[in-house]
Amino acid sequence: MTIKKLIPNFITLLNLFSGSVAVLFAVNNHFTAAAFFVFLGIFFDFFDGFFARKLGVQSDLGIQLDSLADMVTSGLVPGIIMFKLIGLACNENAFVDLSGEWNSILHVNNFKLAPIALIGLCITLASAYRLAKFNIDEDQQSYFKGLPTPANTLLILSLPLIMEFQNNDSINAIILNKWFLIGLTIVSCYLLNSSIKLFALKFKDWGFKNNAIRYIFILLSLVLLVVLHFAAIPLIILLYILLSLLNTKH
Repeated sequence: MTIKKLIPNFITLLNLFSGSVAVLFAVNNHFTAAAFFVFLGIFFDFFDGFFARKLGVQSDLGIQLDSLADMVTSGLVPGIIMFKLIGLACNENAFVDLSGEWNSILHVNNFKLAPIALIGLCITLASAYRLAKFNIDEDQQSYFKGLPTPANTLLILSLPLIMEFQNNDSINAIILNKWFLIGLTIVSCYLLNSSIKLFALKFKDWGFKNNAIRYIFILLSLVLLVVLHFAAIPLIILLYILLSLLNTKH
């Protein structure tokens, strides 16, 4: 085996490493640090496939390894973040004692758990299901069927980042509403495994004619980020879906 064949897999392992570190931060409520390592992992996730194609060393091993890495970075981490946020939304503490069966507290060796927050982990389950389907679907070469796990992860991670860096009382009140978070979890799980065809950000050439939808999306996304900062991320995901639907109709 040549070193050239190992390069993409090494980059994929860097994605997995970044995701593993993000898990440690997320579990300990350090959402900003978790987001940084997720962004780093998604960066590596993009370039492992890029180098595999450029070097002509694509392999079945690389495909499986990529999905396993994504399962941590873009599957486990957003599930943990949503778990934490739902618990926080219940009473500003992920493990507080609440009234009602679903909000009642469980004690296991001094570990306190509000069961309603476990709904957030449905994102992890839906991500695993999507990644498994993706691996056996030979049609998704030039487009995605359902929201890609990295895009969904950015959507979920944007919530604590908006609260941390933009600190708007009205927006925070929406984000820290447990029914909003549960609803978003359901929508997230649906989008991950829907049959909606979404364009891939893969450029076969740099011409505008064949990539108009991609250039428009990138330009509008940059404008939104400059104007709205982290609050732009949910709008960018919505824009991605809307442009894909319009592109499909033509």
